[in-house]
Amino acid sequence: MSVLLMMLLIGSGNFLSMEKGFVAGRTNVTEGCTMPKSCKVHGFTNWYKAGSYCVKYFNKPLNFTDAEFMCRTTAPGAHLVSVHSKKHNDYLLCMVKKFNPNNLRFWLGAFEFFKSGKFFWLDGSFWDFQVWTRGEPNHMYTSTEECVEMNWKEIGRWNDDSCHVKKNYICAFKWNTILKPGSGKME
Repeated sequence: MSVLLMMLLIGSGNFLSMEKGFVAGRTNVTEGCTMPKSCKVHGFTNWYKAGSYCVKYFNKPLNFTDAEFMCRTTAPGAHLVSVHSKKHNDYLLCMVKKFNPNNLRFWLGAFEFFKSGKFFWLDGSFWDFQVWTRGEPNHMYTSTEECVEMNWKEIGRWNDDSCHVKKNYICAFKWNTILKPGSGKME
Protein backbone atom coordinates (compact mmCIF):
# COMPACT_ATOMS: atom_id res chain seq x y z
CA MET A 1 0.00 0.00 0.00
CA SER A 2 2.80 2.44 0.84
CA VAL A 3 4.45 1.75 -2.54
CA LEU A 4 1.22 2.67 -4.31
CA LEU A 5 0.87 5.82 -2.20
CA MET A 6 4.44 6.86 -3.07
CA MET A 7 3.72 6.31 -6.75
CA LEU A 8 0.64 8.51 -6.46
CA LEU A 9 2.57 11.27 -4.76
CA ILE A 10 5.71 11.38 -6.89
CA GLY A 11 4.89 9.31 -9.96
CA SER A 12 3.87 10.47 -13.38
CA GLY A 13 0.29 9.40 -12.96
CA ASN A 14 0.78 6.43 -15.26
CA PHE A 15 0.67 3.89 -12.45
CA LEU A 16 -2.75 2.74 -13.64
CA SER A 17 -1.29 1.47 -16.89
CA MET A 18 0.96 -1.17 -15.34
CA GLU A 19 0.85 -4.30 -17.41
CA LYS A 20 0.29 -7.88 -16.37
CA GLY A 21 3.70 -9.16 -15.29
CA PHE A 22 4.33 -6.35 -12.82
CA VAL A 23 6.10 -7.65 -9.72
CA ALA A 24 6.64 -5.45 -6.67
CA GLY A 25 9.85 -3.55 -7.28
CA ARG A 26 10.29 -4.83 -10.85
CA THR A 27 8.53 -4.41 -14.12
CA ASN A 28 9.38 -4.88 -17.76
CA VAL A 29 9.11 -1.31 -19.01
CA THR A 30 8.87 -2.35 -22.66
CA GLU A 31 6.06 -4.87 -22.12
CA GLY A 32 3.09 -3.84 -24.23
CA CYS A 33 5.45 -1.67 -26.24
CA THR A 34 6.07 -2.15 -29.96
CA MET A 35 9.65 -1.50 -31.03
CA PRO A 36 10.05 -0.25 -34.58
CA LYS A 37 11.83 -2.53 -37.05
CA SER A 38 15.47 -2.15 -37.99
CA CYS A 39 16.25 0.41 -40.66
CA LYS A 40 17.28 -1.41 -43.84
CA VAL A 41 19.74 1.23 -45.01
CA HIS A 42 23.34 0.19 -45.62
CA GLY A 43 25.51 1.41 -42.74
CA PHE A 44 22.52 2.29 -40.54
CA THR A 45 21.04 -1.10 -39.60
CA ASN A 46 21.44 -0.24 -35.89
CA TRP A 47 18.87 2.53 -36.43
CA TYR A 48 15.10 1.91 -36.40
CA LYS A 49 12.45 2.66 -39.02
CA ALA A 50 9.63 5.00 -38.00
CA GLY A 51 7.54 5.83 -41.05
CA SER A 52 9.82 7.35 -43.69
CA TYR A 53 12.57 8.01 -41.11
CA CYS A 54 15.44 6.04 -39.63
CA VAL A 55 15.80 6.97 -35.95
CA LYS A 56 18.38 6.27 -33.25
CA TYR A 57 18.45 7.00 -29.52
CA PHE A 58 21.64 8.52 -28.09
CA ASN A 59 22.27 8.14 -24.37
CA LYS A 60 24.65 11.08 -24.22
CA PRO A 61 23.19 14.19 -22.58
CA LEU A 62 23.76 17.34 -24.64
CA ASN A 63 22.08 20.72 -24.79
CA PHE A 64 19.59 21.17 -27.63
CA THR A 65 22.01 22.87 -30.04
CA ASP A 66 24.84 20.39 -29.46
CA ALA A 67 22.41 17.47 -29.86
CA GLU A 68 21.21 18.87 -33.21
CA PHE A 69 24.78 19.34 -34.45
CA MET A 70 25.67 15.82 -33.31
CA CYS A 71 22.72 14.46 -35.32
CA ARG A 72 23.89 16.36 -38.40
CA THR A 73 27.34 14.77 -38.15
CA THR A 74 25.97 11.27 -37.47
CA ALA A 75 24.03 10.68 -40.70
CA PRO A 76 23.42 12.52 -43.99
CA GLY A 77 20.42 14.83 -43.66
CA ALA A 78 19.88 13.92 -40.00
CA HIS A 79 18.28 16.22 -37.43
CA LEU A 80 16.77 15.80 -33.99
CA VAL A 81 13.63 13.74 -34.51
CA SER A 82 10.31 15.20 -35.63
CA VAL A 83 7.06 13.43 -34.73
CA HIS A 84 4.06 13.25 -37.02
CA SER A 85 1.71 10.67 -35.49
CA LYS A 86 0.78 8.92 -32.27
CA LYS A 87 2.26 5.70 -33.67
CA HIS A 88 5.66 7.34 -34.19
CA ASN A 89 5.46 9.04 -30.79
CA ASP A 90 4.83 5.59 -29.27
CA TYR A 91 7.82 4.11 -31.18
CA LEU A 92 10.09 6.79 -29.72
CA LEU A 93 8.74 6.16 -26.24
CA CYS A 94 9.33 2.44 -26.63
CA MET A 95 12.92 3.02 -27.79
CA VAL A 96 13.81 5.22 -24.85
CA LYS A 97 12.16 2.76 -22.44
CA LYS A 98 14.29 -0.03 -23.90
CA PHE A 99 17.61 1.81 -24.00
CA ASN A 100 17.35 3.97 -20.87
CA PRO A 101 14.42 3.00 -18.62
CA ASN A 102 15.77 5.07 -15.71
CA ASN A 103 15.80 8.38 -17.61
CA LEU A 104 13.03 8.73 -20.18
CA ARG A 105 13.47 12.45 -20.93
CA PHE A 106 14.97 13.35 -24.32
CA TRP A 107 15.07 16.17 -26.86
CA LEU A 108 12.73 16.25 -29.82
CA GLY A 109 13.69 18.36 -32.83
CA ALA A 110 11.22 21.19 -32.18
CA PHE A 111 11.67 24.75 -31.02
CA GLU A 112 9.60 27.88 -30.52
CA PHE A 113 10.24 30.46 -33.22
CA PHE A 114 11.38 33.77 -31.67
CA LYS A 115 8.96 33.65 -28.70
CA SER A 116 6.04 33.68 -31.12
CA GLY A 117 4.14 30.79 -29.55
CA LYS A 118 4.62 28.85 -32.81
CA PHE A 119 6.69 25.67 -32.80
CA PHE A 120 8.64 24.30 -35.75
CA TRP A 121 10.56 21.12 -36.60
CA LEU A 122 14.29 21.50 -37.31
CA ASP A 123 14.00 19.22 -40.35
CA GLY A 124 11.54 21.65 -41.97
CA SER A 125 8.65 19.18 -41.91
CA PHE A 126 5.08 20.35 -41.31
CA TRP A 127 3.84 20.74 -37.71
CA ASP A 128 0.92 18.30 -38.04
CA PHE A 129 0.94 16.52 -34.67
CA GLN A 130 1.44 17.49 -31.05
CA VAL A 131 0.84 15.85 -27.70
CA TRP A 132 1.67 18.32 -24.92
CA THR A 133 1.68 17.60 -21.20
CA ARG A 134 -1.28 19.30 -19.52
CA GLY A 135 -0.49 23.01 -19.03
CA GLU A 136 2.28 22.97 -21.64
CA PRO A 137 3.76 24.65 -23.51
CA ASN A 138 4.13 27.27 -20.81
CA HIS A 139 6.84 29.33 -22.53
CA MET A 140 4.65 32.41 -22.34
CA TYR A 141 5.14 32.44 -18.56
CA THR A 142 8.89 31.82 -18.46
CA SER A 143 10.20 33.15 -21.80
CA THR A 144 13.18 30.82 -21.44
CA GLU A 145 11.63 27.53 -22.54
CA GLU A 146 11.99 27.39 -26.30
CA CYS A 147 12.98 23.76 -27.01
CA VAL A 148 10.82 20.63 -26.86
CA GLU A 149 11.43 17.45 -24.88
CA MET A 150 9.42 14.30 -24.26
CA ASN A 151 8.56 12.51 -20.98
CA TRP A 152 8.97 15.32 -18.46
CA LYS A 153 5.93 14.95 -16.24
CA GLU A 154 3.66 12.71 -18.30
CA ILE A 155 5.11 9.73 -20.11
CA GLY A 156 4.70 10.01 -23.88
CA ARG A 157 3.87 13.72 -23.77
CA TRP A 158 5.83 16.84 -24.62
CA ASN A 159 7.12 19.81 -22.66
CA ASP A 160 8.93 23.01 -23.55
CA ASP A 161 12.20 23.42 -21.64
CA SER A 162 15.29 25.61 -21.62
CA CYS A 163 17.52 24.76 -24.56
CA HIS A 164 20.72 24.84 -22.47
CA VAL A 165 19.65 21.84 -20.32
CA LYS A 166 21.50 18.62 -21.20
CA LYS A 167 19.30 15.68 -22.22
CA ASN A 168 19.59 12.50 -24.23
CA TYR A 169 18.24 12.75 -27.77
CA ILE A 170 16.97 10.90 -30.83
CA CYS A 171 18.30 11.61 -34.31
CA ALA A 172 16.39 10.94 -37.53
CA PHE A 173 16.92 11.05 -41.28
CA LYS A 174 14.65 10.19 -44.22
CA TRP A 175 15.60 6.64 -45.14
CA ASN A 176 15.06 7.17 -48.87
CA THR A 177 17.71 9.91 -49.04
CA ILE A 178 20.66 7.54 -48.53
CA LEU A 179 22.15 5.99 -51.64
CA LYS A 180 23.28 2.36 -51.60
CA PRO A 181 27.07 2.27 -52.21
CA GLY A 182 27.94 1.66 -55.86
CA SER A 183 24.36 1.44 -57.05
CA GLY A 184 23.40 5.06 -57.59
CA LYS A 185 19.88 3.99 -56.55
CA MET A 186 17.92 4.71 -53.44
CA GLU A 187 17.56 1.76 -51.12
